[in-house]
This record gives sequence, structure tokens and C-alpha cells, in this order.
Amino acid sequence: MSKALTIVGMVVAGLIGLLFAVDWAVGIPFNGADWRMNLGALIAAGLLGYLSWDAMKDVR
Repeated sequence: MSKALTIVGMVVAGLIGLLFAVDWAVGIPFNGADWRMNLGALIAAGLLGYLSWDAMKDVR
């Protein structure tokens, strides 16, 4: 169960990162929201992805 949760965390991090990267580049889906919001969300997605990956190494 814990391995599945770490994989879900990495998938969520990837989706959030992709969503905000597309918004920053193209302006869809948030109509090009403030660049600070996009940057903060990308940093948070990166941290979530790293923490999920690190936790998955410990689960093995």
C-alpha cells in the first residue's frame, strides 16, 4: 500500500507540474495566471516528486 501511495504522489506531482508549465507557456487553463503562482506550483510539484521518489527508495 505504501509503495502505491508513493507512485500516486509521483503521478500527482507530474500532473501538477505539467499543468502549471503549460499555463506558464501557453496560458491555458488558468489564463496565464501570475508567474509567481506558476513558479511556486512548479517548485511544490518538484518537491513532491522528489519526496515521493525518496520515500519509494525506502519502501523497497
